Amino acid sequence: MTDPIFVIAVLGANVAVAEWLARKTILRHLGAALLVIVVTAVTANVGLIPTVTGGSPVYDGVFTYVAPLAIFWLLLQVNLRSILKAGLPMVGLFVIGSLATVAGVFVGMWAVDGAEAFGDVYRALGGMFVGTYTGGSANFNAIALEYHVVEDGALYAGANVVDSAMTTLWMAASVALPRVLAGVWPAVRKSLAPHGAAGATGELITGIEDDTESVHPVDLAILLALGAFAVWASAHASEWLGAALGGRRVPSIIVLTTLALVLAQLGPIQRLTGTRLCGMFAVMIFLAVIGALCDISALLGMGTLGAKLALFVTITVLVHGTLVYASAALLRLDPAMAAVASQANIGGGTSALALARSLGRPDLVLPAILIGSLGTALGTYLGFLTVGWLP
Repeated sequence: MTDPIFVIAVLGANVAVAEWLARKTILRHLGAALLVIVVTAVTANVGLIPTVTGGSPVYDGVFTYVAPLAIFWLLLQVNLRSILKAGLPMVGLFVIGSLATVAGVFVGMWAVDGAEAFGDVYRALGGMFVGTYTGGSANFNAIALEYHVVEDGALYAGANVVDSAMTTLWMAASVALPRVLAGVWPAVRKSLAPHGAAGATGELITGIEDDTESVHPVDLAILLALGAFAVWASAHASEWLGAALGGRRVPSIIVLTTLALVLAQLGPIQRLTGTRLCGMFAVMIFLAVIGALCDISALLGMGTLGAKLALFVTITVLVHGTLVYASAALLRLDPAMAAVASQANIGGGTSALALARSLGRPDLVLPAILIGSLGTALGTYLGFLTVGWLP
């Protein structure tokens, strides 16, 4: 069941099943984004398709190509004026979330007695999770390499499994929490009230109807060509800029985002149909792969080490989430904004983008991507600082 074409078939079928469940059944309140994660997690853990432990070139391709394409296509719809109100509050919540992750690591290490549970590398392990829950896996691996955690195969593999599982679970929680909290959330400041969604005072709109478009093959061909060229050009421009700046890394996602925003303001691009359709389909495929990351058997097979890692990471994320949502409530920001900012911390910019769309908040799409990029830039620094701060 590892043949790439079979894996693609199952991922496509899972997207269709999730969309049907979100439209036709009582599960519609969960939303298609959460449902596709759950459906794919089930199919992966029963052995129909590989989990992250088994790996698949399809998953690598989705992260390398499909996720950037999703970002590019969805940004072609962005009206820059629509993000001005959401921008600064989102950055503020993201910074709070990053510091909340540091606090969570301190509490988690205290709760499991990190020095006893994980040995001499417990400080590095804490820094790794601050890095990944601020930026992403690149930050996680940078700290792991520096402190030789990769040489402890069991601990490093276990940390990856727990990280993947928690990323999946937090995405699911982020879809559900704004809906659950809507009835008890304080009134949102009028200047920051969401447009086009019910926000904190009612049921959030999923945007399913808006994702239906009539598309001509010419438009699809143009979108595919534009997207592929943009991803290619961004990667090469990132390398060129890095060399021009004396080796300083310029994330390709920044270049891709800038290119998409410039194109989005042009009349011919605005008249193209299919940008939403292509973008959302790419996002759903990405979320399906996120579901496959949840390898339950690998987690259970780790024994005591797995249990301690799971407890440590669970406490870290719960402290993070509590502080982010409490801060948003005190600042009278709506729960969808808190969810997207938190998801940018835990899952990165692409999953935060998917969450914003799932919650019916197109005004949060660009801020989600931008703070995700900010996290990539800051994650390694904050992770290394945490290594030094841990007692």
